[in-house]
Amino acid sequence: MEVKIDRSWKQYLAAEFEKPYFTELTEFVKQEYKNEPVYPAPGNIFRAFDLCPFEKVKVVILGQDPYHGKGQANGLCFAVSDGVTLPPSLQNIFKEIESDLGGPLAHRSGDLSRWAREGVLLLNATLTVRAHMAGSHQGKGWEVFTDAAIRALSDARDHLVFMLWGNYAKNKGAHIDRTRHLVLEAAHPSPFSAYNGFFGSRHFSKANEYLAAHGEEPITWL
Repeated sequence: MEVKIDRSWKQYLAAEFEKPYFTELTEFVKQEYKNEPVYPAPGNIFRAFDLCPFEKVKVVILGQDPYHGKGQANGLCFAVSDGVTLPPSLQNIFKEIESDLGGPLAHRSGDLSRWAREGVLLLNATLTVRAHMAGSHQGKGWEVFTDAAIRALSDARDHLVFMLWGNYAKNKGAHIDRTRHLVLEAAHPSPFSAYNGFFGSRHFSKANEYLAAHGEEPITWL
């Protein structure tokens, strides 16, 4: 598996590619793509990094697994490609944005690359998954790699916003330096938990207020 990742990230993650766990992970992922339907398409595994270079990151949204249904996963957490039915979690994210920012979304596409290009790193903890088998690629090394990415951002950048939705994301945010960054926590936007604190969390307006207060251009969430 050739690691095609934006060069701005390579400088911070190069050491990870040399570690034994990454060699084992690469071998595992190669075999999975060879023998099973695996998502996303190989060219999109590192899409979150490619669309959002290290120095351009303003906001980090953490997901868990890529979607495991055919044609859904596109390399950005919570996102789906144009023309694909919006999954329930993404529908709830859009609802909260409209409620929080008081307007209808100008773009209803689930692709979300528009956010990525503005500085939103849409990062899943695990970057690949076997079709119809949620969590099938967990515990193989991806989480170590994505932890390294989060740590690099926390250590080398200032005044980022991290959105951690649900217990899994909150646990993954343990290494973020909260004296240098804004960490926003809420329930997961899934229909099973959105009413337990995701709706009404107002993370999108809070993120933009924080960015503006630190001289950064806010994100066009709508």
